[in-house]
Amino acid sequence: MTRTIRRFSFILVCALLAYLLFWPVPLDPVAWSAPANAGYVGPYAANHKLAGLKRHDLMGHHGPEDLAIGADGALYINTGEGDILRRAPDGELTVFAQTNGRPLGIEMGPDGALWVADAYQGLMRVDDNGVTLVLDETRDGTPIRYANSLDFAPDGAIWLSDASTRFGARQWGGTLEASYLEILEHGRSGRIIRFDPSTGVAEIKLAGISFANGVAMGATGEWLLFCETGESALRKLWIKGPRAGEVEDVLTGLPGYPDNIKRDAAGGFLLGLVSKRSAAADKTAPYPFLRKIVQRLPAAMRPKAVSYGFVIHLNEDGEVTETWQDPAADYPLVTGAVRDPDGSLWVSSLGADWLAQLVGP
Repeated sequence: MTRTIRRFSFILVCALLAYLLFWPVPLDPVAWSAPANAGYVGPYAANHKLAGLKRHDLMGHHGPEDLAIGADGALYINTGEGDILRRAPDGELTVFAQTNGRPLGIEMGPDGALWVADAYQGLMRVDDNGVTLVLDETRDGTPIRYANSLDFAPDGAIWLSDASTRFGARQWGGTLEASYLEILEHGRSGRIIRFDPSTGVAEIKLAGISFANGVAMGATGEWLLFCETGESALRKLWIKGPRAGEVEDVLTGLPGYPDNIKRDAAGGFLLGLVSKRSAAADKTAPYPFLRKIVQRLPAAMRPKAVSYGFVIHLNEDGEVTETWQDPAADYPLVTGAVRDPDGSLWVSSLGADWLAQLVGP
């Protein structure tokens, strides 16, 4: 009996090892070197200014991942259910639109419409007449698989991030699942697209990004800030002038993963870090084979995102001027913030079932 048990155990261990070493996975990891983690020191020194946020009901919705403020002072809120909510200045909450997808980045356009980067659908336009799918592929015919964020240039062009051309949000079961695969593989398949609504032409302006996330246009339209989530970096793409086409580092080695970046009504920009840096991800960066093993583990055993509330204000020169943090992460998976005319910060989240407000002075 003992010999049989040992033999069975040996076979079981061999089968488990064979699975961990050789079972096919949908990704082909690339070796890379993770930047040193800046940690919660210096300009990122820990504080609790994001704790004790005021809670606002979302009518049973969850995942207010991005926010936009209309000319009338109304707050527009995307949700994981595909609804876009409108919160009137008096606090009344209504459903403004349904995209039948997963809306992520939202911005009010110069035409008065709300423009939406929907991870499942593409670039959409919403007005009183309904929802219109405007763009789902680029000029060369490649589909937009993971529309993530957008902003407008002074010339009316829309700059859109496509987080991953390898792992589409719809095809891989959702935004979180697809983002995990793109970042774990580190194949740098994200890109930045310029779309001209007047001509309908969409051109790829930058490729080779490890999960292209939030984008924000500089005031003069000379450059675009973009978040490269997979490398914990904020970068600048020069659009005009002698440096056009160049990419410049703005913030690298961030202590978390950058998500949304929005122009701040008070000047500068507001940047959200959605979770803490993963030490395991950093350590396995040079070892593609180990990352394949990680992918073969049961989902419950894989490293999980660790929430840490973090919003950064930076000026036009890219210097960090203030941070708001909540190490306890009472409001989970903070993605960014917008500032209303009264000076309050409305904070977005990938997973919360309520909307947070940091009441202004």
